[in-house]
Parts: sequence; C-alpha cells; structure tokens
Amino acid sequence: FWSKAMMIMTTMTMTRILQTGFMRFKSQKVNATPTLALTMECVRRKKRKNSNVTVQNLSKEGNICKRGKCGRGECVLTSNPPFYECKCKEPFQPPDCRIALCELNPCRNGGECIRDGNDFDCKCPPGYRGRFCHVGPDDCYVDDGESYRGNVSETDEGDECLYWNSHFILQNGVDPFNTFENEDGLGHHNFCRNPDGDVMPWCFFRRGRKLLWDHCDVTECPVPTELPFSKCGRSEPKKAITRIFGGLKVAPGAIPWQVSLQTRQKNTNQPFRHICGGVLIASCWVLTAGHCIEQRKDMQVVMGSLSLNTEDEHEQTVDVEETIVHQNYRETPSAVYNDIALLKLQGTNGVCANETQFVRTACLPDGQLPDGRECTISGWGATETSDYGSNHLLEANVLLISQEKCSEPQIYGRVLDYTMFCAGHLQGGVDSCQGDSGGPLTCKQNNTNVVYGLVSWGDQCGRKNKPGVYTRVTNYLDWIRSTVQAQSA
Repeated sequence: FWSKAMMIMTTMTMTRILQTGFMRFKSQKVNATPTLALTMECVRRKKRKNSNVTVQNLSKEGNICKRGKCGRGECVLTSNPPFYECKCKEPFQPPDCRIALCELNPCRNGGECIRDGNDFDCKCPPGYRGRFCHVGPDDCYVDDGESYRGNVSETDEGDECLYWNSHFILQNGVDPFNTFENEDGLGHHNFCRNPDGDVMPWCFFRRGRKLLWDHCDVTECPVPTELPFSKCGRSEPKKAITRIFGGLKVAPGAIPWQVSLQTRQKNTNQPFRHICGGVLIASCWVLTAGHCIEQRKDMQVVMGSLSLNTEDEHEQTVDVEETIVHQNYRETPSAVYNDIALLKLQGTNGVCANETQFVRTACLPDGQLPDGRECTISGWGATETSDYGSNHLLEANVLLISQEKCSEPQIYGRVLDYTMFCAGHLQGGVDSCQGDSGGPLTCKQNNTNVVYGLVSWGDQCGRKNKPGVYTRVTNYLDWIRSTVQAQSA
C-alpha cells in the first residue's frame, strides 16, 4: 500500500512509461514482413506439406547447414527447395553471404568504404553524413518538420529507426497509418517524420522487447533573410498527440494542465523537490491529492515543463499561497478517503498562470463516465526500472473499471467507497505509482478533456488484480466550486 507523496508512472510491460529519463539503446530494426524461414530447433519435428521428407531428416542426411555454407551469415531451414536460406549481415550479400567487406561499396554519394576489423565505415564527401553517406547537405527541416521528406533514419542518440510499417510496431498495438491524422510522408521506410505536430521529426526505435521513440538527428534548415509572402494568411490546425503506448514520453503541449508540485523546508534556500502531481483547473487554482500537502514546507508549482532536471523555456513557476485539504480527509492503513485538496496560487490581479500552448486548464467533468472508457494518466512517478521516478513527463492509457469489479475480495474488497474508483488493467502492467499522486486521470467528455480522477493510492505498482485507485472528482464538484468562489470573493 502506498500513499504519502506517491504518484503516477506507468509500471508496465510497456517500457518507459517508466524509465528514468526514457533510456535509449542501440537497437535493430524489425522487418515489416515476418520471415518464412524456420530455424532447425523450431522445425525439428515438423513435416513439410505434400512431402514425406522431414526437416529433421534433411538436417541429418544432407547436413544442409554445414559449417561455412553461408559465409558471414546465418543458415536457417525453410520448407521449400533448397530447404535453407542464408540470413546475411551488412555488408555481405545473398545468396551465400561471401562477398568481402567493401568488395561492393555500400557507401552512397561517392563515399569511400573503409574496412575496420570485422566492420566497415563510410568516409563521406564534404556535406554528406550518415552510416552510408545517405544524408545530403540539403537534408534539413523547416518549422516543426511536418513537411520533412529527408533520409535521416537515426535518433539523436544514434538508435536506428524502425520502419513505419514494422511488424514490431504493429505488435505493440500501434498502426501509424491509422493513428496519426497526417500520415503523409509515412511509408515502407524508416526515415524520420513528424505526423503528429511534434516540435521536430522523430521515429520509433526498439530496445529489446520495448517500443520507444525519440527525436531524430536531423538539422533545422537555416532561416532565409527574406520570406516574401511565405506565411501570409496561412493557418494550420493543431493535431492531437496520440502517441500513447503504455508509457512513452509526453510530447510538448500534449498535457498542458499537468503540474509538478514541489516543496522545500520553510525559510531555507534549499532547492525545491518534486513530490506530487497536480492539475491546473483555473489560472490561480490547482487540484491535487490531500495526502500530498505538507503544511510545514514552502510549496510551489511548475507548469508547462516536461523535464524535472532541466529548465524549459515554456515553463512557469508560481508559489502556493494557500492549501485547502478536504475537511473529511482521512488516512488509514488500508486506504485514503476524501483524498483531494486545492492549491491557491499567488498572483497579480487574479492572474497567476498565463495561458500558452504549453499551459492550459483541464475542464471539470459534467457527470459519470461509463465503465470501460479509456482515459489517460500522466506523471513523473516511479517506473519499472527506477524507484526514484522519471525525469521526463510520461503518460499511458488505462481503462475505467467498474466499482463492482474493484470491490471483489481479490481486488480491494470493502476498502473502496463511492468517493474513489479504480482504473488500469487487471492483468497488471500499466499503472500509476509512487511520485504520481495528485496527478490527473483525464478522459474525453463532450469533445474536451476533463479531469475525472486524481492519483490517490494503490497496492504496490502494476500488480495483477491491483489497479490504481483514484479520487472520484465528480463527487467533489460542489466542494471545488464553492471553495474557489469563497476564496476568490
């Protein structure tokens, strides 16, 4: 059971929604079409259709994959003559992977292939770069890169991009061609693109069994000295960011109501430290969990920021003037009841936070939502790889679970009451966690985003039959409105 200063990250089969800072590792791209080849181990007992010759017999009698048959590649058995196939590694080529390094120059645009032990490097002519000198001097992006159609296929950390039609991406529940409103530029390639209105081109890459994404190693085009009529009268609608796959990085402006609640010892110069999440509901008002409030400490909120350890040009920091915890707040060894609080921010003439593309308010809900509705959780809380939380804001999708189901003995039994609900996946995985408390669970209602729940408590993180428990905001609408009105009078 976790409560004091606990928050939402997604402990998941996913991958990051929970890792410290969205780790990046060298990864191999995944082919879009699964290979038909079968390894000897896999097919040892299988028999080819319309034949009485088994692969096992082939391997015994003909020793098909004898040592050296595939040169610098891997021999795999197939069901069709000649019953094997060589899987070659760059720069060796089919059919037998025997072409020596640099015998066929893999470097493009006049690049020189240079052997380096068992590998090779391309020495590129001036203005060209990339592993195969395939990125030219004019390969750059304008504005946010939505129109970028270049050939860069690596992240800024050097990870190789997956093909947009990669089977591994589809396996993880994502179809870029249906997910993104602007699929122009996507195709059977692994070049970086920006189909969702991010700040620059990006791509998916793979770390082990985890699907991740990052911005690409592509440069911004130099701004010309004159732009005659290039912008006049043109407007582009903002696209919704839909890159939510069990806990990946949040894109700028995707969750503009997310707040980091930070504290330090009173009357000291110590640095502020993130303890909880929160949600901006008005210029001077933040909603958070009651158990996040520490009366004996200085408090501030940071808005518009994605990273906790680096300053963001879009972030706004405002001191907390007053904290108001619900009068019936109660903490027990098993649960936290009426776990809600309001933070009144310091401001001038009724203005505290300034609305921007990166700082906006979430709406209060109009009423109950049906069970099974998919909603979004976000925060900097503990991850599956780190108990100390993530430096980058993360998000994931969860499902609203019925009160009847969550009250079953093997889940939470009689501990739950009408002021709370649970959400997540009963099989475990995606969940809120320590460091996320007070953060928002937002859902779509009447074509807008409403804060339907606040991260409250749970039985550890991501456990089977132990989904996260959230404060039911609809139960406190009168309290929220009357408190804000009284304090603003």
